[in-house]
Amino acid sequence: MAGRPLDGVLRQMAGLSWNATRAAIRSGKVNVSGEVSLDPLTPVRRGEVVVFEPAAPRPRTREIGDLARDVVVHLDSSVVVVRKPPGISTIPFGDEAPGDELRTLDAMVREVLAKKQAFRGRSPLGVVHRLDKDTSGLLVFTRTIEAKKQLAQQFRDHSVRREYVAIVHGVFATETTFRTYLIPDRGDGLRGSARTRHREGQLAVTHVRPLQVLADATLIACRLETGRTHQIRIHLSEAGHPIVGEPVYIRGFRGTRHVAQRTMLHARELGFIHPGTEEEVVFTDEPPEDFRRVLESLTPRKDPPARAERPEARTASREAPAPRAPREAPAPRAPREAPPPRAPRGAPRAARAARTPRGRSPSSG
Repeated sequence: MAGRPLDGVLRQMAGLSWNATRAAIRSGKVNVSGEVSLDPLTPVRRGEVVVFEPAAPRPRTREIGDLARDVVVHLDSSVVVVRKPPGISTIPFGDEAPGDELRTLDAMVREVLAKKQAFRGRSPLGVVHRLDKDTSGLLVFTRTIEAKKQLAQQFRDHSVRREYVAIVHGVFATETTFRTYLIPDRGDGLRGSARTRHREGQLAVTHVRPLQVLADATLIACRLETGRTHQIRIHLSEAGHPIVGEPVYIRGFRGTRHVAQRTMLHARELGFIHPGTEEEVVFTDEPPEDFRRVLESLTPRKDPPARAERPEARTASREAPAPRAPREAPAPRAPREAPPPRAPRGAPRAARAARTPRGRSPSSG
């Protein structure tokens, strides 16, 4: 069952219908290797253990106090900039499990504003853009009709500054710009880029640059020029570098798949002209803990060079070799005797006769 989506694995295990299976997962009754998984499409990896607990309570949403402290980045009379956690929708889409429609980001932010301003009722909040459920990062809501008009126009003009960071499969080596036209069905039932040269669909432009090469993966930055649905996920997947943890557009990827509990995509930077002050404001937010854990797990470790082991000291039981005796100096040679002097030429014969020839006796008279 390795590699199959969680809903398929649970349906085979428990014998439930597809609707009951997905409802059980979304209500927190299934955990994978000890962690609750709320996404029915999460792939089950080899060696992971799936446990179904029908009586498990629904996971509680974070307390409002924690939400106000951790999620609200900036608040004024015109806008509220928030840090969206992964795993919750920006707004309800109508397909939520019972009770989950109150656990969307806009509902939580309304509750925060109501608590902060001590009034009851529905706090005004305008939606001008969204983030996918599994995407974390910065998002802005408007608080007045005029602010919503101005910011919505900036998004239509593509003048809003938006940069994401993502962890993708494989080595993404060079800075690249993707410019395609997105259509609802690219031929395999998924949203994607039109393959013909005709300008059909919606223009989507994504500027990508590599930040850090990892172990068969890359940390990249994506700057959006347009903001189409699933734009970043589609462009990266079609380029052969699907985002780690992405469950849909990774279809057909034949490389090594890295494990992550959600799509490793984070909206790191958001900038726009403030509708109240008409000045540019820029907000930044670093990725959350789950993103950092995956990044750390894929970061190549630089091991220090191995030290050469020193040979162990020889035991004292081994005797040291005896020192060599010093060599005696050779005896001095006896000096050679000098030969007798020769008689000088012209000397008398008698003097020469004194020399005895070798092997002969001196002759007489």
